[in-house]
Amino acid sequence: MTNPLRFLIIDGYPKQSRDELQEAGMKLAWELYADMLLQHLSQAVYDVLLPSDPVPRRAGMPSAKDLHRYAGIIWTGCNLTIYDTDNPNVSSQIELAKNAFEVGVPSYGSCWGIQMAAVAAGGQVKSNPKGREMGLARKIYQMPEAYNHPMFEGKPRVFEGFVSHDDIVTKIPPGGVLLAGNSFANVQAIAVTHKNGTFWATQYHPEYNLHEMARLIVARQKKLIAAGFFHGHEDLTNLVDRMEALAREPGRKDLRWQLAIDDDVLSDQIRQCEFVNWLNKLVLPTAGRS
Repeated sequence: MTNPLRFLIIDGYPKQSRDELQEAGMKLAWELYADMLLQHLSQAVYDVLLPSDPVPRRAGMPSAKDLHRYAGIIWTGCNLTIYDTDNPNVSSQIELAKNAFEVGVPSYGSCWGIQMAAVAAGGQVKSNPKGREMGLARKIYQMPEAYNHPMFEGKPRVFEGFVSHDDIVTKIPPGGVLLAGNSFANVQAIAVTHKNGTFWATQYHPEYNLHEMARLIVARQKKLIAAGFFHGHEDLTNLVDRMEALAREPGRKDLRWQLAIDDDVLSDQIRQCEFVNWLNKLVLPTAGRS
């Protein structure tokens, strides 16, 4: 009997931040990826690493020998700032990503993940002068380099995706290919080949669904109201309620039209396409199960 493939899911949120997400009714970032992984690879098993907690850092991060155990490494979103390298929660994760490139285990990530893919291979990330991109990243378009790239096989040439970030990749690392962008963030998807490893990553979140995005807006409501996304709590609640209603009834024409949301957001098959391609094109062949 073939042993199931084992994955490492890295959730860099500090505990206080994880607690805030749960209080707003969200699943934890690692849970969202675990759900998506098992949806498409039901026999997979996974370990969860919480590198911003003091115990993992005191005990030491996974060694090269540890990383060799995994068929793939998955990086969730995170609310840390990747250029804050004086923070050991940040610097230790960058070192872990560098080790993963050395070992050659295929990696995938979103949001924090794309920033990690870039920085660990020699790229740069900075604060976006346009401010926060929140809710839906509109009109993401594939670059010509993506048209025949396996990461985007089956994906529409123009699409939208769930997003929440202040920082953006500003320099693609050597070995990196820019695959998608939009008017708000030039870098929305990259594939990085560095040393012995390959890391596919998106700034947007294929692991989110409409319900989770609505709860994230609740979790970030003070920040979003202060930034002018909403006039106040009632305005925010009105949007959240409509998002939740559409999540329950995705066929509602009225809400699709009012919220300007289509199948590229609501359909798992379309929204999660890049992750599924990572499993099928990178992970399974590397594990000898293509």
